[in-house]
Amino acid sequence: MKPVFSVAALLLLCLTPALAHHSGAMFDMQHPVSVTGVVTKVEWANPHAYMYLNVKNAQGQIEEWAIEFNSPNFLKHNGWTSTTVSAGDTITCTGAPARDGARVMHSMAVELSSGLKLRS
Repeated sequence: MKPVFSVAALLLLCLTPALAHHSGAMFDMQHPVSVTGVVTKVEWANPHAYMYLNVKNAQGQIEEWAIEFNSPNFLKHNGWTSTTVSAGDTITCTGAPARDGARVMHSMAVELSSGLKLRS
């Protein structure tokens, strides 16, 4: 029985970092927000795609937002390609903001300037 226990313990140790990576605890999923801005950079890479937006705040000042997306594979299954959004495009992202007030969001949906809405 000891070898079985050892293998089980080893598997649990390996699984813990994987579960922590996929934690959404840093995002407030209960209170989504929307931001509209100009894309400055797109990172189409695993495990998550990222976009950076210049967004005007209420005072008219530009703030950079980092938008985290699901994997490119997930995005492809929802109608995205690596060229769906490019630097210079204006988009609206709706998603879960960072709990600590940072200008970071986990995107749930994007509306392109054409009006097309994509799950993200």
